[in-house]
Amino acid sequence: MALAKTFIVTGGNRGLGLGCATALAKDSSVFVVIGCRDVQKGEQAELRLSEAQGHAKALPLDLSVQASIRTFVEVVRNSQFPPLAGVICSAGMQNVGAPQKTEEGYETTFAVNHLGHYLLTRLLLPDLAMGASITFVSSGTHDPKQKSGMPEPRYINAEAVAHDFEPGAKAGRRRYTTSKLCNILCTYEYARRLASASDARLQSLRVNAFDPGLMPATDLARTYSPPLRFAWRYILPALSLFIRMNSPEISGSRLARLASGGEGPVTGKYFSDDKETQSSDESYDTQKALDLWDTSAKMTGLPSELSTATP
Repeated sequence: MALAKTFIVTGGNRGLGLGCATALAKDSSVFVVIGCRDVQKGEQAELRLSEAQGHAKALPLDLSVQASIRTFVEVVRNSQFPPLAGVICSAGMQNVGAPQKTEEGYETTFAVNHLGHYLLTRLLLPDLAMGASITFVSSGTHDPKQKSGMPEPRYINAEAVAHDFEPGAKAGRRRYTTSKLCNILCTYEYARRLASASDARLQSLRVNAFDPGLMPATDLARTYSPPLRFAWRYILPALSLFIRMNSPEISGSRLARLASGGEGPVTGKYFSDDKETQSSDESYDTQKALDLWDTSAKMTGLPSELSTATP
């Protein structure tokens, strides 16, 4: 079967991203672009998919560096890949160590988990085919009602989130839950703007958010202390008989299904595991979503209004 469509998976070299890329690549008509910071690991993932008869290409992408995102988009645009059917924003980080700052001066968790993906998808809007999808990976930890044990998000405004450098592990975990709230606020605002666009292709695009559930044994806890990293990687998986957990393969398959249209032509929705559900009360705050959108546009040098033209 000839290659017919391309999916971009950020962080597709490991964990959830690799699980998603693997599931997508089982379709012989799909070409998977793996965007990742560690090119060597990306090439290993590319080889793994190729050995399973999939079609993939790893390209360097550092979501904390806006110049890297722009270069990635230009490479994709000039590579003559099959039509772009979806962008899956799977890469993420959680830093409980000393706060870090990007080249542009923004807190790194916010920059990687939200702002980098915002810029990436905005730049790729002209390239997305009719009916294509954008899928943001969020987390149930964004919702205080889930009682995940993580600190509640703290969203006053996007400027405050982008410049939150409060020290301490609790503050680091809070920055993570706040960034996951940003993913959903961005999803809903994206969907509203696409639905009201004058261009039929933009109106046809689907934007959804996805919660993969609890997935121990991934690299998300890499900045934790050695004892906590050990518990995350080895002890939590052993408790799977008593606590609901998912593997990167299971959640990755569900993410691939959502991105490829397996849930139908839905947009502006939040999926937890494999079911459409309600996100947190705060995530439906349209004023916060608008603030996040407009501020993100300013931080990335883009106009707030959507356009069919190449930025």
